[in-house]
Amino acid sequence: MEEVRVSEARTGFRRLGLKVLSGLTFATVISAMSFNSASADLKLCNTTSSRVGIAIGYKDAKGWATEGWWNVASNTCETLLKGKLIARYYYIHAIDYDRGGEWAGKSFMCTNNKSFTIRGVRECAKRGYNRTGFFEVDTREEQDWTVKLADPVEAASGPKQ
Repeated sequence: MEEVRVSEARTGFRRLGLKVLSGLTFATVISAMSFNSASADLKLCNTTSSRVGIAIGYKDAKGWATEGWWNVASNTCETLLKGKLIARYYYIHAIDYDRGGEWAGKSFMCTNNKSFTIRGVRECAKRGYNRTGFFEVDTREEQDWTVKLADPVEAASGPKQ
């Protein structure tokens, strides 16, 4: 198992009717594990104490696509894509439904507030979608990959007053 630290911060926000946790910044640890098994999938395990919503982005033979939302209960796993992975990089955006906040990144793609599959990542707002930041997952071209979301930890500087 390899641990990968995500540099993007987790922040409070108000979207989809979620509770705002203003002034909170969390460091997030994401663990990526590659398994040698007969089943090849992209999986996400939520090891946090909250329910989370997951959206993914990827590039396939038809171009860029984003899909969501998977609702993943605390301490459970969900298969996001079934079968052998066809790309090296996948992108994830996660929302903490219970405490508010999100895991986001610098790769912007289109999302919607309800269940969606969207082709293309340009002009999201013009097409009626949200422009959302995703963090990158490097699968190193493995055919099976699991991402683990861990409970947030206090930022190195300690809690904000």
